[in-house]
Amino acid sequence: MSMGMGNLMRKLGSGKGKSSPSFTERTTSSVSDEPSPSNLSISVTDKINAAKKKYALIPDRFTSLDQVSKALREAGLESSNLILGIDFTKSNEWSGKTSFNGKSLHALGRTQNPYEKAIFVIGQTLAPFDEDNLIPCFGFGDSTTHDEEVFGFHSDNSPCHGFEEVLACYRRITPNLILSGPTSYGPLIDAAVDIVEKSNGQFHVLVIVADGQVTRGFDKAEGELSQQERTTIDAIVNASSYALSIVLIGVGDGPWEDMRKFDDKIPKREFDNFQFVNFTEIMKRDSSESAKETAFALAALMEIHFQYQAATELSLLGKTTGLAKKINPRPPPIPYTPTIRTELPSPASDEDTQNCPICLTNRKDVAFGCGHMTCRDCGSRISNCPICRVPITSRLRLYT
Repeated sequence: MSMGMGNLMRKLGSGKGKSSPSFTERTTSSVSDEPSPSNLSISVTDKINAAKKKYALIPDRFTSLDQVSKALREAGLESSNLILGIDFTKSNEWSGKTSFNGKSLHALGRTQNPYEKAIFVIGQTLAPFDEDNLIPCFGFGDSTTHDEEVFGFHSDNSPCHGFEEVLACYRRITPNLILSGPTSYGPLIDAAVDIVEKSNGQFHVLVIVADGQVTRGFDKAEGELSQQERTTIDAIVNASSYALSIVLIGVGDGPWEDMRKFDDKIPKREFDNFQFVNFTEIMKRDSSESAKETAFALAALMEIHFQYQAATELSLLGKTTGLAKKINPRPPPIPYTPTIRTELPSPASDEDTQNCPICLTNRKDVAFGCGHMTCRDCGSRISNCPICRVPITSRLRLYT
């Protein structure tokens, strides 16, 4: 990161600025400094409802990092607390076909994989906001958590001390994992809400690094939600009652259409608390690393100003509800040791062998020329077999 960028982000993280007038102050001070009967009749509920309407959908209003920096300082956001979640679903094995030379996005080597690169850039750009440098880190979507739980990066569920430790833990944990699924962000968001509740309502930013959209079955009609979509949307809506901003960082090839819908069209929230940033698209630009980091920081931070203002005006800062789910993360996975079978399995009675190896929920009903199978929905979105990686030249629909 360039010296200029580093100085700017340090100022952004530590700069002191006069708080801007609140929503209610702006709407009343222009009339009179003396309370009037009409002003006195405005209830707290009315003011909160006005703030909800104001922040129901937050547009992207900034064009430079300087503008974001100034706005955050004026809003009084001098520091926040970061929470990090990493996607370990099976789709990571083929979501790097274009963007990572056909390798798994979690493949470890001498150079950083997309997740390591994203974590590194997040550390360079967002870490200045985290005053204590303690970062709770979670994984989800592997064979121990699926779409129901999260695991912590430390067995005692302690946070990582800075992003160097985050990266070290990631490299230690990843070889022990079995990628699985389905994909749901619900359990991770619930874990973040629990942290906000336990902190007595301090403002937090949950950063999710993931390779794809929430699992959706091909048999779902337009407007109908899968279980994973419903769980994720419910968690985002619930999180809007807390001082929590959610930033989804997309790595790999996508597709990202549904995530853009999540960003703009989730209904019934207290405020617009969710945003999506396409990390792959930003990092493939023909510009310097410094310029890319600046573009990423701008994309990730531009809505946090309004989200912090919304949390303030909705009286979410310092608020506890007593309703947050109590989340007990699993310990990080231990090294994987293959089980040696002493008897032959019975494929006909094994439910898992009948399900798609990508989404893990739909039945296999499409066969490729290589002989491997997936469900129709997943099979239509890939160009290489997820099992043997052979290019797909034919698809045969199966009927039972």
